[in-house]
Amino acid sequence: MTGQAEVSLEVLALRLFIAAICGLLIGWERERKNKPAGLKTHTLVCIGSATFFLIFIEFALGGLKDAEGLSPDPSRVIEGVITGIGFLGAGAFIRGNNDVAGLTTGAGIWVAGGIGLACGAGYFHIAGLVTAFTLVTLLIAGWFERRYDNR
Repeated sequence: MTGQAEVSLEVLALRLFIAAICGLLIGWERERKNKPAGLKTHTLVCIGSATFFLIFIEFALGGLKDAEGLSPDPSRVIEGVITGIGFLGAGAFIRGNNDVAGLTTGAGIWVAGGIGLACGAGYFHIAGLVTAFTLVTLLIAGWFERRYDNR
């Protein structure tokens, strides 16, 4: 890494590690229900999103400027991740026999991307809360669906 200021290797590793743990937790819940996107997918999405934001941070701290002399804009990184993961999640939707499946899988992948961005930015409190709310939602909503499913 080069530039005027740098994030330490320990901080980078911590941010990626927490992203991996958050992704593993959500992926584990999906995996135990035999869903198509489980441990590996959610973990990789979290780590990948964190990586993109960490790269942005390194660019910004390095004092890099674009052709007009402007500093990098973090919203562009966030937009790119949200859009890219939206396409990835959309690929998880399976339609057949007038039924749509994979919506929760797609939403889980999308949330994992957001968690990864939060970890990459160092907002562990947001990542932890979103991970907890996601797990609670998946577990409690799953219980309600099983108990009250009228299909």
